[in-house]
Amino acid sequence: MEPNDGFRELGRQECLRLLATAPVGRVVHTRHALPTVLPVNFRLDDEGAVLLCTSAASELARAVDGAVVAFEADEVDPVARSGWSVVVTGPAAVVSDFDRFRRLVRDGPLSWAPSPREVFIRIAPELVTGRELVGGRSLYGLDPFF
Repeated sequence: MEPNDGFRELGRQECLRLLATAPVGRVVHTRHALPTVLPVNFRLDDEGAVLLCTSAASELARAVDGAVVAFEADEVDPVARSGWSVVVTGPAAVVSDFDRFRRLVRDGPLSWAPSPREVFIRIAPELVTGRELVGGRSLYGLDPFF
C-alpha cells in the first residue's frame, strides 16, 4: 500500500479499541461453498475475541462452529468522507465451557432476536487488521475551498 494513498494501517490495539465502539459487525463464513455475510451485534472479551449470541438452532451456529471466519466492523462518515474498518480473522467455536457460558449469560452480548435456547460463539482473534481513511476525497472530487 502506498504511504500517501489516503489510508493509514492500524495496529492491533487500535483495531481492538475501535472495534469495541461498534454496535454491529458482519460475520463472513461459507454457506454452500460460497461466501456469506451476516450482520450481528457483538462484544469483545478481555483477549480481543469477538463474542456473538445466537439461537442454538441457527444456521450461523452450525456453519461457523469449528470453521475459520472473518468478522468486520466499521464506522463511516459519508459527509467528511472518513472512517475506519477492522477485520478479525480466526477460528470460531460455540462456547462449551460451562463456567465461561455462565459468565457470558451475565456479561456477554444479548441476541437482538432472542430464542428459547441460545449459544455463544467466540471468534479467536488470530489476525486483526484495520485501516483508517485519512485523506478522503471531497464531494464530487472538488476542493472544498474553491
